[in-house]
Amino acid sequence: VQLQASGGGLVQAGGSLRLSCAASGRPFSIYTMAWFRQAPGKEREFVATISWLGGRTVHADPVKGRFTISRDNSKNTVYLQMNSLKPEDTALYYCAATRGIEVIVPTGYDYWGQGTQVTVSS
Repeated sequence: VQLQASGGGLVQAGGSLRLSCAASGRPFSIYTMAWFRQAPGKEREFVATISWLGGRTVHADPVKGRFTISRDNSKNTVYLQMNSLKPEDTALYYCAATRGIEVIVPTGYDYWGQGTQVTVSS
């Protein structure tokens, strides 16, 4: 499956962005999807994951209550709604896919998008 992330940009602290990740190449609905992020000089960090039917979601503690992962299988797209953004949310955001269950480590995902930059100014 090929993944194409979009929706990043520059936003002031307290603002909102919605990231999208469009999938192609295989039936999208069979994949568990996730978002990770990586800031300069830091390791790739788990943000959120969603089961293939969307019934189960997990959000990392730093984003819980501010970010929401969702998916629309009819559009082959997964979303990350990001509200109340903080400067520490600045990173390159990646979407990822796996045929397996929801996990929070990058090694659990087989397919990756190219990343979309989110920059939050203070």
